[in-house]
Amino acid sequence: MILLIFISHNLLAQKVVPVNRSPLTGIALPPGSKHDKRMLSVVGAQMLLDTEGKKTAAVLKNTEVLSLPPVKNNGYTADSFAVAVQQSGWSLSAVANEKNYYWLQQNDKYILAYFFTAKKETNIYFGESNQPPQGIITPPQVQTDVQQQSNNGTAQQTTNTQPEQQTQNQTSENNTTTPVSSGFKFNTSNFDDGWAATEQADWVEVKKDNIKVLLHYPKEGTIFPADPEPLTTAAWNILVAPRYSNLKNYKTAYITTYNRPYLGMGYATENASGKEVFLVLFRQGQSGWLEFIAPDKNTFMQQYKFDPETIRWDSESDLMIPLAKMTGYNKFAVAAADFTGKWTSDFTGIQQLYNVYTGDYAGMHMNQSNEEFVFAAGNTYNWKLLVVNGMVGNAKFNQVKSSGKITVPNNWQVNFSMIENKARTYHAFWSCIKGARILNLLDADYPGSGIYQKYGLAK
Repeated sequence: MILLIFISHNLLAQKVVPVNRSPLTGIALPPGSKHDKRMLSVVGAQMLLDTEGKKTAAVLKNTEVLSLPPVKNNGYTADSFAVAVQQSGWSLSAVANEKNYYWLQQNDKYILAYFFTAKKETNIYFGESNQPPQGIITPPQVQTDVQQQSNNGTAQQTTNTQPEQQTQNQTSENNTTTPVSSGFKFNTSNFDDGWAATEQADWVEVKKDNIKVLLHYPKEGTIFPADPEPLTTAAWNILVAPRYSNLKNYKTAYITTYNRPYLGMGYATENASGKEVFLVLFRQGQSGWLEFIAPDKNTFMQQYKFDPETIRWDSESDLMIPLAKMTGYNKFAVAAADFTGKWTSDFTGIQQLYNVYTGDYAGMHMNQSNEEFVFAAGNTYNWKLLVVNGMVGNAKFNQVKSSGKITVPNNWQVNFSMIENKARTYHAFWSCIKGARILNLLDADYPGSGIYQKYGLAK
């Protein structure tokens, strides 16, 4: 099938001009590069960048679209881009779990970049942020230190590859299960299988018998593109090491699979209690970092049915399932008084289309939606859903609205008196992040795959 897109004469007349540097960033570009100022190109790039920018509460402006010759013509790759960025005085941070996105920083200026290579051309989109993005991942010093250790020879590797330990004169953290006061009715959960969750300032603590698991909230410098050992060690230094001393037998491990798990482990003295414990730090996919604390390795093995110190690159990845399932305990009940303010959920799916015979660019198709609940006094609400679908430049818009009252029949459900001309009941719970909550809803009548829709509180 040949995909064609027709553009009016006025749009075609808008300029695509040769450039040797990015006007917005000053970054040097290879010969044959062009600045695409056409409205459709800029609007499409703006939508793509906005989707990523919202994850860090960034509002983007001054969108710039650059078209470069294909890699086969000049060898200009993502590595070439990174070098050019740094040579122009910017620091470069890859966005965790997003292959083509980067944050650029120079003094107090922040730029979100999208770098994409195709058969016929390479595209770079830039968007300037109105503020420092929340949770921006700057190039971690820990990663640099580990890389320097690797370059300094075997002897230094032997003495320096273990994570840093907190010195004795640093204040140890109060290891308590008293929940934080977050303004929500429920900040503890007791589950039928014996696990109990407690909301804390920097993690959710999940405890059963003498095993504790800390579901760490995202933190700067703990996720970045790197080999397993320096990545896990960097996360350990930031999340684990400050609360322990006398680390022994530290090692890292991973399993080669499509969704690679990372593990760090060792024996250490817990500063708060003075007791020696066995520690495992784990992350896989979108799980975030999980810290497992057991009095000894045998206790860990009895609970999770494997010896973490024997994990190799070719181990069975199903061994990690019990660890990954612990993320499901970041779950807290709802109460009617919790529902205040505006909560929104956004979805954007974008397809870059190309002619299957020639490889020529054939436009961009998008699916975008924005859903919001505005909760007010008296348990009233206003609900709105906006959907945009179609080719960029010819998209169709549809919007529906409802209003009514909510009731909370039990701790895990909420009723809406009217959503799209009918009353609806949703399964509901809160999950915690640093300083905030996420609202999770699933239509009780149409549970589908069982995946909850997530809503964040709008500022």
